[in-house]
Amino acid sequence: MNNNLYEIQKNAGEKIIFRLDEYKGHRFIDMRVFVPGQNGGQDIPTKKGLAVSPALWPQFKKALAQVEQVLVQSGLLDPEDLAEG
Repeated sequence: MNNNLYEIQKNAGEKIIFRLDEYKGHRFIDMRVFVPGQNGGQDIPTKKGLAVSPALWPQFKKALAQVEQVLVQSGLLDPEDLAEG
């Protein structure tokens, strides 16, 4: 089982795919770098990634919010970039 939830184009050859996945009966949110397959085939996952248990998702979101705050305070990210639209 894997359901792609969101995709971010990292650079010309890589993208980060967020997906709900399962391994040995355990479900998790997988955030993994993918590269294009040979001859334009299906994208291939790399070892670069992170798997987060749904139980840890609230803490993960809290950590991201803290990182976001530091990025804005440091001037590395404009608050306008965070507005959904």
